[in-house]
Amino acid sequence: MELVGVIFTGIGVLFLLLGNFGILRLPDVYNRIQAGTKCTTFGTFFTIIGIGIIQPEWFWKCLLIAVFVLVTNPISSHAIARASKKIGVPLCDRSVVDQTKEFVEREET
Repeated sequence: MELVGVIFTGIGVLFLLLGNFGILRLPDVYNRIQAGTKCTTFGTFFTIIGIGIIQPEWFWKCLLIAVFVLVTNPISSHAIARASKKIGVPLCDRSVVDQTKEFVEREET
């Protein structure tokens, strides 16, 4: 079982590492939020579950923490992206479509 836990933890660390590259490489705050959230959600989930498998007496606590991360991390990134859009943080010059433009205009009126 310990090998399975180490594999899960390794997958989580890999996701977290790749998320860092996404944050450094992507052009604007909205793309960075997407990359950071997806990678940190999966990375944290796999890492915590891996620790729970390695230490079986912690498994249920780790599972509860992992589910909490799965629920709250996307919600918080959505709130950050919405606040960024609301205060006028611009999209990257290469962005082609802004699907939120009509919603922001509707809220202002």
